[in-house]
Amino acid sequence: MSARRAVAIIVETSGGYGREILGGIARYLRTRGRSWSLFADERELSARAPAWLPRWRGDGIICRPMTPALARQLRRRGIPTVDLGDQHEGLGGPHVWSNMRAIGRRAAEHLLERGFRNFAYCGFRDELWSVQRLEGFRDAVAERGERCAVYASSWRGRGARDWRHEHAALHDWLRSLPRPVAIMACNDLRAQHVLDAARTLGLAVPEELAVIGVDDDYPFCDLCDPPLSSVVPNAQRIGYQAAEILDGLMAGAPASAQEILIEPLGITTRQSTDTLSIDDPGVAAAVRLIRERACEGLRVSDIVKRVALSRSVLEQRFRKYLSRSPQAEIRRVQLAQVKRLLVDTDLPLKSIAAAVGFVHPEYLSVVFKRDTGATPGAYRRASALPGPARSIEPVPYHEAVQPQPEQCSRALRR
Repeated sequence: MSARRAVAIIVETSGGYGREILGGIARYLRTRGRSWSLFADERELSARAPAWLPRWRGDGIICRPMTPALARQLRRRGIPTVDLGDQHEGLGGPHVWSNMRAIGRRAAEHLLERGFRNFAYCGFRDELWSVQRLEGFRDAVAERGERCAVYASSWRGRGARDWRHEHAALHDWLRSLPRPVAIMACNDLRAQHVLDAARTLGLAVPEELAVIGVDDDYPFCDLCDPPLSSVVPNAQRIGYQAAEILDGLMAGAPASAQEILIEPLGITTRQSTDTLSIDDPGVAAAVRLIRERACEGLRVSDIVKRVALSRSVLEQRFRKYLSRSPQAEIRRVQLAQVKRLLVDTDLPLKSIAAAVGFVHPEYLSVVFKRDTGATPGAYRRASALPGPARSIEPVPYHEAVQPQPEQCSRALRR
C-alpha cells in the first residue's frame, strides 16, 4: 500500500464559503477513492497563513490566504500548491476562485428583473474580490442605460473605521440615494450593515430599498432583518477542482499559471428583494403571474385574460419596463428553473421538461442551447460536481427561489 500524501488545507472554517470549499475537497476524496493525511485547523477568514507553512515538508498545499511573498517561497521550495485566494491575481501557479464579475452581473440581473431603475453598490475598498464584483454589477446596470452609486470603505487595517463612524457614514450615504433603490452588497456581512442602517433610518425593505448580498451564508442570511437574498457561489466546485489539480501536481503533472474561474450557481431569493419596482399595476401583476405559473404551461394569452390589457399594450409595456416581451420573460423563468434542476438533481431531461412546462424535451434542448450556448447535458457537467446527485421532486419556480426560513437548508447543497 502506498503512503498517504500529506496535504495542508489552509482554508477558513469561520464562514459558509470556506466550509463549502472544504466540502468540495471532501467530495473529491470520496469520489476518487483518495486518502490524504490532512492538516486542517479552525481558522478565521482574516487569519494569515501559518508561519511554518513555507518550511513545511508535506506533499501538497491548498491555500486561501495567499500572498505574493508566500507564493514565491512555496515556488522556490517546489511544493505543489493550489491558490484559492481572492486578494491577488497572477501569482504564478494554479489559481481557482469564483468569477467575481459574474457574481456582480448575476446580482444586477436579479435586481433589474424586479424593475428597479436606481442602483447602488456597497463594498470594501482595496479588496480585489469586492472591486471585481462591483465591476460586474456596474457593467450589467450600464448595459441597461442605468447608473450605479458606490459606497466603499476599508474593511481592515489602519483605514478601517470603528463601527459607530462606519454606521454614521452608511446612514448619510443611504439618505443621499434616490428611492426606490436596489443595492448590491459585496457580501452577506456588508449587506447586513446596509440592512441595519436602513432599519435605523426607518426605510421600508424591500419597497424603498432592496438589498442583495453574496455567499448565501445560511443561517446568517436568515438572521438579517428582513431575511437576505444572496448570490450563491459554487464554492464546493472550487474545493473539488482544487483537490483534483493538487492530486495531479503531486503525481508529477507540471505546474502552470492557470487561472480557473468558477461561475456562481444562482440566487436564493428572500424577503430583502421580494418586490417589484414597477409603477404600472398591469405589468406588475403580469410579472408576478409569470413568476408563479411560468412552469405550468402559462401562455401570453392567459396573461392577457388575467390583467385586462390587450396583447399589443402588454407587449409595449413589457418592453418599456423589462426590455423584453412577455414570452421572453416566461422563457427566462422556465430556463432559470431548468438550470436549477440540472445542477441540483439527477432528473432526466424528460422529467425536467415536464416540470417546467415543455411538452417536448427536444424543443427544450433547442431553446436552452440558444439561450446559454450549451446543451443541457454540457451545462450539467460543467456546473455540477461528480458523484451522485440527490433525486428530488421538482417544485414550482417561485417556491424554489423564494424559500421560507424553515425550508432554507443551504440552498444548493440542499
